[in-house]
Amino acid sequence: MLAIGLMSGTSLDGIDAALIETDGAALARPIAMRGEPYSDAARAQLAEATALALTFERPRASPPLSAASDLITRTHALAVQKLLRDAGVAPGDVGVIGFHGQTVAHRPDRGWSWQIGDPQALANRSGIVTVGDFRSADVAAGGQGAPLLPVYHAARAAALEKPVAILNLGGVANITLVGADGALAAFDTGPANGLIDHWVEQETGERFDRDGALAATGRVDEAILTAMLDHPFFDARYPKSLDRNDFTIQPVRGLSAPDGAATLTAFTAATVAEALRLLPERPRRLLVAGGGRRNPTMMAMIAERTQLPVDPVDILGWDGDALEAEGFAYMAVRTLQGAPISFPGTTGVPAAMPGGTVFRPAVG
Repeated sequence: MLAIGLMSGTSLDGIDAALIETDGAALARPIAMRGEPYSDAARAQLAEATALALTFERPRASPPLSAASDLITRTHALAVQKLLRDAGVAPGDVGVIGFHGQTVAHRPDRGWSWQIGDPQALANRSGIVTVGDFRSADVAAGGQGAPLLPVYHAARAAALEKPVAILNLGGVANITLVGADGALAAFDTGPANGLIDHWVEQETGERFDRDGALAATGRVDEAILTAMLDHPFFDARYPKSLDRNDFTIQPVRGLSAPDGAATLTAFTAATVAEALRLLPERPRRLLVAGGGRRNPTMMAMIAERTQLPVDPVDILGWDGDALEAEGFAYMAVRTLQGAPISFPGTTGVPAAMPGGTVFRPAVG
């Protein structure tokens, strides 16, 4: 069927909307993709909601969170409309929408992961069956609730020489290993762009380190880098996952803007190298998706520290900006089928299990 996937990441840069054709198994054919950036006001509102959510012991009603949830729903509904218009596809021809929502806090250690956005309202607005709440069942079963994309990575990598790893560099980085026998292993490796973006915005007013240019002019402070790597998360066995705010820029305060950017970029690269030690097999190559693949300084540092070929997924004809959104379209179809989306080697659930909740458009 035709399926739409929607993803709004922790970088708060905007919405990725993707249309694919898929059977929820071997077939996964991308058709169209659209990126819809958030306004500065929307980004500020979502950042404020995230900061508030992190102060709660568990998800609960709050006017700022409700307003941010309404914003997420409205902007995602608009993204669906624009994607369908661009693709020349009628809503009635789409079988399902996979709506991830916006993560405001991820606390599997406390038994919850919180994504705002109203899947029922999106189904009503679009007239299309919508799958949301992808992470709750996994966390309730004792899993990490993340990463969820490995099942889609495996489908896209079916014809590739294995073992191969797909590395996603968003606000947080996660890695998927598709083993020689097709077995999956996946986990969050550490911060990716999140800390760098925060540092660059505070130090220069820019939203991110474009082309890694600032980091390229800086010097890595090896003492600070070593101290940042001395964190129990990096030695912990997978499955494991992070909230974007589990690490901060505090260790690099006092450095120049270039040196701080260089040190934080090296931190991302070093944590990827550390992650490889935990995998059951060493991959032949790293294929990189997400915004970080556009940062040549980061890509070079990862290649140097891992001693592996490091390439953007785009060299395979994949769209590195659309991969996550496509994955939620794929998983939405699997949810309709009752097929599993999380696995012991990816989130730590006891057995492969389905996830997501189906929301059907209101009639009348």
